[in-house]
Amino acid sequence: MELGVFVIVGIVTIVVVVISGVMARRARKAAQQWAAAHQWSWSAADPTLVRRWSSPPFRRGSSRSTRNVLTGTWNGRPATSFQYSYDTGSGKNRSTHYFHVVAYSLPARLPWLQLEPEGVGNSIAKFFGGQDIEFESSRFNDAWRVKGPEGQFPYDFLHPRMMQRLLGSDAYGTSITVEGSDLYLYRSGKQDLAAIQPSLQLLSDLMDQIPRFLWLKVGYDPEATGAAR
Repeated sequence: MELGVFVIVGIVTIVVVVISGVMARRARKAAQQWAAAHQWSWSAADPTLVRRWSSPPFRRGSSRSTRNVLTGTWNGRPATSFQYSYDTGSGKNRSTHYFHVVAYSLPARLPWLQLEPEGVGNSIAKFFGGQDIEFESSRFNDAWRVKGPEGQFPYDFLHPRMMQRLLGSDAYGTSITVEGSDLYLYRSGKQDLAAIQPSLQLLSDLMDQIPRFLWLKVGYDPEATGAAR
C-alpha cells in the first residue's frame, strides 16, 4: 500500500515538472515573439532587477528571481517588463508568489511614494490605525491607500488630474510606486504580455501629469530645450 502511494506521488511529481517545463518554454517563446514584434530586447533573467528596488513586491521572501525580461522604450523613455517571483515557507508549506512588473524610467529622481489598491487587508489596517495619507477626494481614498514622505510632496504629486487618471479602469488592481528615478507598477500573477502596452501607457500618462514645479525642485526642467522627456 505504501509503495503504491509513493509510486503515485512520484508519477504526479513527474507530470507536474513536465507540464511546468512546457508552460515555461511557451511563455519564453511568446515573450521572445513579443520583443521581436515591438523592437524590444529579451533576456531570460536579469539579477540586477531583483536588487534594484526596495518597495513591494521586492525584498520579500527567498529565492527571488526574474524571468522573461523585456526592455525597450515607450514614448521615448526606457522601460522594462518582467515576471518576478519569490518563495515563502519551507518544505510542504513552501509557496511561490508571482508578479508582473512594468517599470518606466523617469528623467530625474523623485521622493518615494507608494500607492496600493484598497482591499480588505488595507481597510482592516486603516481601521486599527494603519498609517496612510488621506486626500479630499473620498472616491480616491476608497480606491487607493497612499504612503509617502511627510510634507507636501504626496499632495503635490497626487493633484486632482492625477487622481482622476488613477481612477481609470486600467489602473484597477495595480500597485504603483515611485522609487528613485523609476515609476513602476505590478500586479499579482505571471507576466501578461497583453497588459504591457496598457501598463506602459498608464505609467507614461502619470509621468506627464507630474507638475513642472516638482521637477524643478529636483533639478530637472521638462520645458528646457533638449530636456529628455
